[in-house]
Amino acid sequence: MLDNMSVQKRVLLATVLSFIFFIAYDYFFIPKNLPTDQNQTVAVQQSSQANAAPSANTASATGAPQAVTTQSREIAVIKGEHFEARIDELGRISKFYLNDEKYKNAEGNRIELAGAQPLPLEVRFSDKALNEQAFKVAYTSDVGEINLASEPKSIVLTQNLEGSSVTKKITFYPNGSYDLDLSVSAGEYYVTPGFRPSVAIDSYTVHGALLKHNDGKLTIIEDGDVDATESFNNVNIAAASDRYYTALFFKFDGLLNPVVSKDGAGNAVIFVKGEQNFKAKGYIGAKDHATLSQINEELVDVIEYGWFTFIAKPMFAFLNWLYGYIGNWGWAIVVLTLTVRIALSWFTYKGMLSMNKLKDLAPKVKELQAKYKGDPQKLNMHMMELYKKNGANPMGGCLPILMQIPIFFAIYRVLLNAIELKAAPWILWIHDLSVMDPYFVLPILMGATMFLQQKLTPTTFSDPMQEKIMKFLPLIFTFFFVTFPAGLTLYWFVNNVCSVIQQVFVNKLFEKHKKAEVKA
Repeated sequence: MLDNMSVQKRVLLATVLSFIFFIAYDYFFIPKNLPTDQNQTVAVQQSSQANAAPSANTASATGAPQAVTTQSREIAVIKGEHFEARIDELGRISKFYLNDEKYKNAEGNRIELAGAQPLPLEVRFSDKALNEQAFKVAYTSDVGEINLASEPKSIVLTQNLEGSSVTKKITFYPNGSYDLDLSVSAGEYYVTPGFRPSVAIDSYTVHGALLKHNDGKLTIIEDGDVDATESFNNVNIAAASDRYYTALFFKFDGLLNPVVSKDGAGNAVIFVKGEQNFKAKGYIGAKDHATLSQINEELVDVIEYGWFTFIAKPMFAFLNWLYGYIGNWGWAIVVLTLTVRIALSWFTYKGMLSMNKLKDLAPKVKELQAKYKGDPQKLNMHMMELYKKNGANPMGGCLPILMQIPIFFAIYRVLLNAIELKAAPWILWIHDLSVMDPYFVLPILMGATMFLQQKLTPTTFSDPMQEKIMKFLPLIFTFFFVTFPAGLTLYWFVNNVCSVIQQVFVNKLFEKHKKAEVKA
């Protein structure tokens, strides 16, 4: 079938296929259930009737953790250079703020990564009576305030219940991680790293629970996909995450047994089954590659890239390496794009050369189509002979586009998930590569270069409808890229510029070769 298609049809097919693939990926594989903001989430959850412990022995969602319906006063505060944590009288981290300037919101206020139920370090007992007590009896703290410098410091929280006692020793580190040493004298219980930080509200990245098993396998449960309470074993990392931030437990000298259920809004909630003496490490903060790898190299797996992780991880590693030398994420993206183009230059060159050859052969192809109109088999045979004789590949023009699709989506996921680009400037009007271009300059330039590339690419349209569709594609892509992060649009714009330059070079080379043949 492809052999019978004209040159322009192949170009149209390759372009439209890449566009359809992008639309389909966005529609089917990127979550569209927009997470509510923190206040809305708390309001929904506080309408629940109980703060029951998760049931690991049932497939019913009725045993899922419910929100605490009471507010409690704060009994301790931990202040560090990069964060501030507040602990309430129920022994939970009730507030967690990031102090760094880059994490402040549009109003200039610190981002809060706790506040939605369940709160980090909340303990729930399986025994209903004991659990009710646990949310009525206040904890005591051995200190009221901790000021972190360069060394970790600990706080001890104690709760005395009828029939059980709870002691939490929490050691906070300056990078936002902590050690949890939890002792419970009696009763089956569960403890949570907290609800996912509900800060980044978008439909393009994964929100929910991520579990890393001791064999390296990842289990990702997105918000809205939790049908019933489900228990897991042999887990090293249990993370509640959104686009940029995470609250997690990890344990590499032992294993975690988490239970994933849903709250009243259908969002994934993680609890870990405790032991009499439960020890684990935790982290609340940004999914910053340098910070996570400093705490433990395996924590970088919390930064999730989807299907194209095998390409995305080395892409980010290379981008990060470039930034280390260049010092500007925008220029690092430019150099990354140029490097990818150089790596694919041979395939692109061959594809462009093939398109020029096919354009030259178009009149002869039409003659063959007219001659063997009623005999498709002979037509295919003679067309293949024609292509072979002239060294033309009918699929040559599609190959570079098809090869760029997985690379594009890998870079797409990298630039969407990299918090390193947050508040990272490029030049002039681009002050934040993680958000859309405020003046639409890059999307317009991207569309213009795509249109120019289209004009330079050899085609011989015989169908006016096909020609109109191709002419409108740059406009469609421009509108599609308007809301994309500036970093991603920058990548595609530079990629188009490279294509234009290479196409001009190939066209001139081909013309020179043709003139030499004529003279000969």
